[in-house]
Amino acid sequence: MKKALLVISFGTSYPETLKNNIEACEQRLASVFPDRELFRAFTSGMIIRKLRQRDGIHIDTPHEALTRLHHAGYSDVAVQCLHIIKGDEYEKVLHEVERFRPRFKRLVLGAPLLSHFNDYVQLMRTLQQQLPRLAENECVVFMGHGTTHHAFSAYACLDHLMSHYHFPARVGAVESYPELPLIIKGLKEKRIQKVYLMPLMLVAGDHAINDMASNEKGSWKSQLEKAGITAVPWLQGLGENPMIRQMFVDHLAYALNDEEKA
Repeated sequence: MKKALLVISFGTSYPETLKNNIEACEQRLASVFPDRELFRAFTSGMIIRKLRQRDGIHIDTPHEALTRLHHAGYSDVAVQCLHIIKGDEYEKVLHEVERFRPRFKRLVLGAPLLSHFNDYVQLMRTLQQQLPRLAENECVVFMGHGTTHHAFSAYACLDHLMSHYHFPARVGAVESYPELPLIIKGLKEKRIQKVYLMPLMLVAGDHAINDMASNEKGSWKSQLEKAGITAVPWLQGLGENPMIRQMFVDHLAYALNDEEKA
C-alpha cells in the first residue's frame, strides 16, 4: 500500500523563509513518518502564481496535490496543514479532503496549531522558549494574521490566557480583533516602555516585514513608537521553533491514531 504525507501551508515567496519554516516543518514530519513519501501544497493562489511567474517553480494547490496522489496510486494519505487557526485557509483544505475521501482507502487530516484548549496552553510553553530576557517594564507583542472568519476569536482567547497566566506578552491581529490600539492601551496601563515584536505566523513574510517591522507610518513598530513605546522587531516565523514543529507532529499523530480507533 503506497503511503503519502502531504504537508499544506499558506505558503511564502521568500526562499530563505520557506527553508527555515515550511521546509523545516515538512522535514520534521517526514522524519517521524518515514514510511510515507513527502509532498507539498500551498493554499495561497497568489503565492503559487508569484513563484510560477518569478521563479518558474510550480507548487500544487491542495486539489492538485490530492489529484496527483490519487493518479499515482497512493491509497493511504496523511495530510497535515501548517495553519495557525481553523480559519478560511484551513477550511479550503478540509473541503478538498472531504471531496477526495472516497478516492483513497485512508485519508487523514491533522488539525492546525490552535484547535483545542490544550493547544493554547502548549503554545504558551512553546513560545516561552523564544522570549528574550525581559525587564519589568518590557514585554512581547505577538502579531497574528487575523481573519473575517469566526475563528478570529482564537487570537483573543490566546491573549486572554496570556493575561490569566501572567505570561509577559500580548496578542494582536493585523486584520481583525484584538487590534493594535487596544494592545497599546493595555501596554500603557501597565507602564510598558519597550516591546519585542514577534510574528504569530508560521513564516515571517510580508505581514511581518512590512506591517510589523518596517518604518512605514502604519506599521506596528511605527504606531508603538508614536505612542512612546520602544519596539524591537524579531523576524522569525513560528516554523523556526522546534517545539512548534513538534506540535504539528503531535496533531498528525493524534489524527492517525484517532482514525485507527474509529
